[in-house]
Amino acid sequence: MTAVGIDAIEIWTGKLRLDLPNTFAPAMGEDPEKYTKGLGLESSSFPDTYEDIVTMGANAAKRLMDRRGLTPDDIGRIDVATESAFDNSKPVSTYIAGCLEQVYDGDFHHANKGERKFACLAGTQSIDDAYNWIKAGRNRGLGALVIATDTALYERGDPGEATQGAGAVAMLITENPSIVELSTEQGYGSADETDFLKPNQQFPSVDGKRSVQVYLARMREALEDYESVSGDTHPDDFEYIPFHTPFPGMVRKAAVLGYRHMTRDTDVEEALAEEIGMQPREEAYDSREEYEEAIRAYMDELKGTDRYREWYGRVIEPTLEISRNVGNWYTGSVHIARLSALRDALERGEDLTGKKLLVGSYGSGAQAEIHAETVVEGWEDHVESIDVDDQLARRYDISYDEYELVHDVHNHDKETDVDRFSPPEEEFVFTGWGRMNERRYDYVE
Repeated sequence: MTAVGIDAIEIWTGKLRLDLPNTFAPAMGEDPEKYTKGLGLESSSFPDTYEDIVTMGANAAKRLMDRRGLTPDDIGRIDVATESAFDNSKPVSTYIAGCLEQVYDGDFHHANKGERKFACLAGTQSIDDAYNWIKAGRNRGLGALVIATDTALYERGDPGEATQGAGAVAMLITENPSIVELSTEQGYGSADETDFLKPNQQFPSVDGKRSVQVYLARMREALEDYESVSGDTHPDDFEYIPFHTPFPGMVRKAAVLGYRHMTRDTDVEEALAEEIGMQPREEAYDSREEYEEAIRAYMDELKGTDRYREWYGRVIEPTLEISRNVGNWYTGSVHIARLSALRDALERGEDLTGKKLLVGSYGSGAQAEIHAETVVEGWEDHVESIDVDDQLARRYDISYDEYELVHDVHNHDKETDVDRFSPPEEEFVFTGWGRMNERRYDYVE
């Protein structure tokens, strides 16, 4: 059976940087450790005045195509995942295709284009769609371009303001991929929830406490569903577990829940029993509430054990490196977690070929998906060529006053004229409005 998976990855981060502990925290009158230790964040990326979800997505896609020597004739499908769209009819993928056609010979008239929405889960769903399209034999030998692009902005003063971010991830899905092969085994956890939503509004309405509960509940359901098709999982089965990362602190909660589940009835639980006892079993309690309270107490002790801390530091912590420096990218966040993991292995000289990742995606509203990916031979060369560090280093550091101006520029309800902070170079830029109120773009050499 022909393998299908991710053949190339590229990112584009918003070109502005907000230092959270040293710029944002003092302006808010808060302890910097609220951000660095609590949320697990160091800085956020923001779009410059000429950037938006189209420019970031198109720039990531162009980088990918240039690096792989691709032309429009090599692409049969363009899917954009976003929860920051500005048009209820025209998909972002058509804008991005129009940008790319400015710089390549040929066009994407033959390519199927669409836009996926399910909060932060949509990027993974778009990969699923591309996988199914190829496996069904409808791709005619062509690849699919999946682009996750978002500006994750919150209303000023909202508790989520510190987790903001902006960026895009472009991925090429093909037969015989060069980075990871996707598995047919998937698990889902889904329910009608109102933890986070944008009912005809730009900035989200968020029930923060409920959102954490729903995230964890759906992830647990997805893992259980995944095991129904893959068999029982074990912590040693996976080299890395990239999670959807709205902020690293959320992943800390998901990781201990997943570890507890995977170690149940295993040698690991028995080894830990001398230190913290066996895991609570529901049949030993008079009510579900008592059982859940006992589970929470067990996990509090579990995350303090040396065995768990070593596993977390090896399997989870490396997936958070990019996120802690850019903030939440919504649909792209789990995909930069994957990239962080691969970069960590590359830096340590670890041969991942043939080893597995367990990817946990989530979208509010709410649904989680868990699936496995197998790293393929030659992955090192492709990961090494992605210039993440250079992009992060070149961002313009904004002051708090400049942050307020940038936030107003990207607030759809405000008209704010602000000079750009960084000069565009070899990239697509937003240039204004057309006759039907459409957004216009050009390529700057």
